[in-house]
Amino acid sequence: MPTMPFGEYRPDLSDFEGGHTRFMQNVIPRGDGYGPFRAPEDFSDALGEACRGYFYARRTDGSVAIFAATETRLYLMNNTTLAWADVSQGGSAYNALPITGQWQFAQFGTNVIAVQANADPQVFNLASSMAFADLGGSPPRASYIGIVNRFVVLSGLTSFPNRVQWSGLNEIDNYTAGTNSSDYQDLPDGGNVRPVVGGEFGWILQDSAIRRMTFSPGSETIFDIQRVAKDNGIRAPYSLAFAGEHSFFYSQKGFVQLTGAGEILPIGEEKVNRTFLDDYDAGDIQLVIGAGDPESHSVMWVYKSTSNTDPTFDKGLVYNYLLQRWTPVQVEGEYLASLATPGLTLEGLDAIAPGVQEISDADDSGSGEIRLTVGSTSGWTTGDYKTISAVTGTTEANGTWEITVVDGTHIDLNGSTFANAYVSGGIVAGSLDAIPFPLDTVSNASLPRLSIVNASHRIAFFSGDSLEATLETSEQSGDGRRLRVKGFWPITDAGDVRGRVGRRENLNTVATYTSESTMNAQGYVPRLWETRYARARMRIPSGVSWTFASGVKPDFALKGRR
Repeated sequence: MPTMPFGEYRPDLSDFEGGHTRFMQNVIPRGDGYGPFRAPEDFSDALGEACRGYFYARRTDGSVAIFAATETRLYLMNNTTLAWADVSQGGSAYNALPITGQWQFAQFGTNVIAVQANADPQVFNLASSMAFADLGGSPPRASYIGIVNRFVVLSGLTSFPNRVQWSGLNEIDNYTAGTNSSDYQDLPDGGNVRPVVGGEFGWILQDSAIRRMTFSPGSETIFDIQRVAKDNGIRAPYSLAFAGEHSFFYSQKGFVQLTGAGEILPIGEEKVNRTFLDDYDAGDIQLVIGAGDPESHSVMWVYKSTSNTDPTFDKGLVYNYLLQRWTPVQVEGEYLASLATPGLTLEGLDAIAPGVQEISDADDSGSGEIRLTVGSTSGWTTGDYKTISAVTGTTEANGTWEITVVDGTHIDLNGSTFANAYVSGGIVAGSLDAIPFPLDTVSNASLPRLSIVNASHRIAFFSGDSLEATLETSEQSGDGRRLRVKGFWPITDAGDVRGRVGRRENLNTVATYTSESTMNAQGYVPRLWETRYARARMRIPSGVSWTFASGVKPDFALKGRR
């Protein structure tokens, strides 16, 4: 019996008797078919309003600093509590972003630089800063930033949109042309300059041109800038994504891959370009955001569809550049980026685990033991063991103790001895078992992973349960004879599968689907129907554990030619 595979996702083409399919949802490409796409799980506290960019940098000791931006403010995550501290210059709001703009970040040594079109470039020194400050050297306002060789390169300049300008060599606060190799070039054609791809050499992405910039020590021009593509540039500036030496973006001619050698590969042609063009909301171009997945050979793009009335993206496309295959996913949020999580000690986990209570006082219980005042003792029982930390003054309270619940806001630490007056601080740890993200996301803290800021303004990683997945075969006929479909055997390790049959009598009509049947104990989905053209659709409910789905074995018979 032949197998009907779940073919390559190519919604731009008819899948009639083809080796591809026009419909699937919430799966990712694998060599043996497709695997599950996982739900985002909250990681951080919420920002005060919608995220308009975020970024991670590494300090010299290897620890991670995570920055995020809203329309008018910049924030730094507390690596212990995962809460956000406002590190805007002077604690004041910046000029609001343009409607179609986002904050952009780059790291140069121990400095993080943040730019947006309506504010002066900002800098934060990872070793010493408490807040952002104006970047020195009077740099121009810019929408984009890149690091090329040992220069800070600014583009999308507010006053000179066709100009690219760079700092002095290894000198981030020098923008005086003619000093220490700092200079600029106004590009003669290709439209506005958008982002610059950084590296040992750079790629300048314009509205309708692509140029390569190569540092040329000793030359008058500093950088040798050559056009490598005409009548093709970047359409969605924040769609730029990186994976190794490759860059990916949504261009004037659809999705492309820019190799390290400068070859421009049309990865979306006759696959997803037309479908995406019809579906994305061009009025919210800033929500077409791309990011490479450091854990796989994949890139993800998110976007706001025309059917979405919320100010968030609601759909995504995943492209595996080794397998050269696409899949669509459902994902809602405000921003997309790869992110390394901060390393948390067990004490740090105590401080963010659900159920944590802040201590507001410590005193003698009347019998010589330590009595703590907390926000609430709800859910606690006499005889429980609780871990106390970060108390100053009454430092003898720090440790793990059996407790006696006195009332709704007080506990005694059994066996303790009160000795020192309380000064401030302290927490009663929450439950590690109730932490809403896997603990292995902490143990692998140095490894970046794909993440989003969701519609609740929280960073989330794709580490949750599998989302509801749908896969469909291509449409098949009986070479002029009718098909009597009895059902099919799904080829998957999923233990819970639902199936239906799509059918139509004529290629110029829209297919309709039978009601859904559940896979039985023999791994068979019964679904009796007679039709001229048929396809199989398989659904795996959310939360089901599975690793692969490659196709179906159909159970059918050929009938007459009527």
